[in-house]
Amino acid sequence: MDVYEAVTSRRAVRGFIDRPVPREVLERVLSAAAWAPSGSNLQPWHVYVLTGRPLGELKELADRRVTACDPWDEREYEMYPPTLKSPYRERRSAFGAERYSALGIAHEDWEARQRTASANWKCFGAPAALFCYIDRGLGRPQWSDVGMYLQTVMLLLRAEGLHSCPQMAWSVYRKTVAEVLSPPDDLVLFCGMSIGFEDIAVPYIRTGRALLDETVTFVDDY
Repeated sequence: MDVYEAVTSRRAVRGFIDRPVPREVLERVLSAAAWAPSGSNLQPWHVYVLTGRPLGELKELADRRVTACDPWDEREYEMYPPTLKSPYRERRSAFGAERYSALGIAHEDWEARQRTASANWKCFGAPAALFCYIDRGLGRPQWSDVGMYLQTVMLLLRAEGLHSCPQMAWSVYRKTVAEVLSPPDDLVLFCGMSIGFEDIAVPYIRTGRALLDETVTFVDDY
């Protein structure tokens, strides 16, 4: 798979089959991803990888919270601005409409939407997951570095025939994640990522992208 194919075939997959991901594949991907760029080579990512029993324990703990209607943990960072202006507001709305439409869920069916969202805590059935932390003393540029690292991981997973789903949703269950991982107090959970082989039986609509001239401005003399 070349780089262009990896980029265009990567998407957030929300349905995986119960097929184990070999440890050596995960090690190969994460070893190569370490070459992702970061300002002054700080490499600000701290990653925990869960499979097997530990991942099962996390899913069980999270499911208990869902069943008990336990309130979310307070986020340690702002996921979206309180008010999204155009065109970001419309893009977010379109994403939600496309996702639930693919699953046959009406916009007003809040209960069904909540059930679908709860699949996050089961990692969509994935047999492997990683959780990415960053030191709470670092700044916005280092958070950007973490994003470049995670994109590199996802593209390398595609090269291995695997799919993934980055999940900032885990930030509201960060205390549950910490029960299993016991991370140092100076780390902030940025996101989780489900990893595995896609369940092609799960329906989806591929989300679109803005036209090039909506996001890119060429300044040249052509």
